[in-house]
Amino acid sequence: MATVELTFSALPAHVRTARLVATAIARRTGVEESLLDEVRLAVGEACSRAVEAHRAHCPGEPIRIELRDDSGRFEVTVSDQAPSDEIQQEQPVDLGTLSDSFMSGFGIAVIAGLADDVEVFPSPKGMRIRMSWPASLNGRAS
Repeated sequence: MATVELTFSALPAHVRTARLVATAIARRTGVEESLLDEVRLAVGEACSRAVEAHRAHCPGEPIRIELRDDSGRFEVTVSDQAPSDEIQQEQPVDLGTLSDSFMSGFGIAVIAGLADDVEVFPSPKGMRIRMSWPASLNGRAS
């Protein structure tokens, strides 16, 4: 299992870089070409949501992305550190019950439509969005 970690400051321009890195790693791990646009768009949406939250609550803190190739899956986790008074402890969210007001629910609904598997973990100290897509076990040589 290979893991790549990327941190960036809460600037909209860095979202493009995160999308490019995620797409390149997805291609390298063997995600089908037909899914690469979905990877790019989902990562962009998750990172844009994190940038918006950081700019409002903690502009000096970095956003963290973890990209991994695990058991035939390409997995991306976007973590922010924007505090929330609404959340008492970290717990997974049932994506079927998201409201538009809950932590940019519409953006998370878009991500859920793009990724093969999505888990959202809000906490008082930020949010983690984990997305994954099928990948070949051997990846591709470039």
